[in-house]
Amino acid sequence: MMNARRSPGGRGPTGRFFGPGELRLAVLALVAEQPGHGYQVMSRLADRFNGTYEPSAGSIYPTLQLLEDEGLVRVEPEEGRKVYHVTGEGRRTAEEQADEIERLWGRAASRGEWGMFREPEAAEIIGPALRLVKAAVKTLAHAHGDPRVVERIQEIFVAARREIEELDPKERR
Repeated sequence: MMNARRSPGGRGPTGRFFGPGELRLAVLALVAEQPGHGYQVMSRLADRFNGTYEPSAGSIYPTLQLLEDEGLVRVEPEEGRKVYHVTGEGRRTAEEQADEIERLWGRAASRGEWGMFREPEAAEIIGPALRLVKAAVKTLAHAHGDPRVVERIQEIFVAARREIEELDPKERR
């Protein structure tokens, strides 16, 4: 279970996903990648997290305003909408913070992979999968690290994963 306070690579303080300054940096990075209006930025951020984080207008628009106030983005009206573009200073800031941005996107990818567990169908297999892992760990503990047992459990897991993946039309290509 994730600590609601702050865990490295986890959630921000008080259960929020982003820690101090991280949302600002993520939004700046998205605008630096491609200009967009507020809703587009919101959608692209949600896409990065594959539904495990849903930004709200109440967080995105004030963040865009802050970035504009700081001179990191500029607004250009297009078809009646405010479209945000990165400034030279904004691009430099994004480049200077590239490592932190990569960590954010790495966290997004990691969380996104687990987003599928929110699907109702996942509940049908989570219990049996956890019982399988528990049985493996219990067996390992009783085998006192016997390398033959470790190897056999690994073989079983690899075979089971392959068999399951064969059920997935995307994996059968």
